[in-house]
Amino acid sequence: MAAVKVSKKGWVVIPKEIRERHNIRPGDKVQFVDFAGNIALVRVPEDPLASARGLLKGGTSMKEYLEEKRRELEEEERGLPQPRQPKR
Repeated sequence: MAAVKVSKKGWVVIPKEIRERHNIRPGDKVQFVDFAGNIALVRVPEDPLASARGLLKGGTSMKEYLEEKRRELEEEERGLPQPRQPKR
C-alpha cells in the first residue's frame, strides 16, 4: 500500500506502480468517490457505454430471477409452522 502526501494546493501523486498496474496515462480522467467515510480513486473510462457493453451478459433474466424468488418463498412457507387459528 502506497501512502502519499497532499500538497498545499491539494494535489496528490498516484504512485508509479499503481499507474502502471491500472494503465493510467497522462491525460486520463480519474474520479474521487466518497462512500461510507472512505475515499476511492476510480478511473473514468474513455467511453462509458463501450466499457459497460456485455456487463450483464450471461446473467439470469428477470423472469428467471422472479421464478427463483417464488420457489424460495414457497420453501420458506413450507418450513414455517402454520399460525394457530383463534378459538371462537
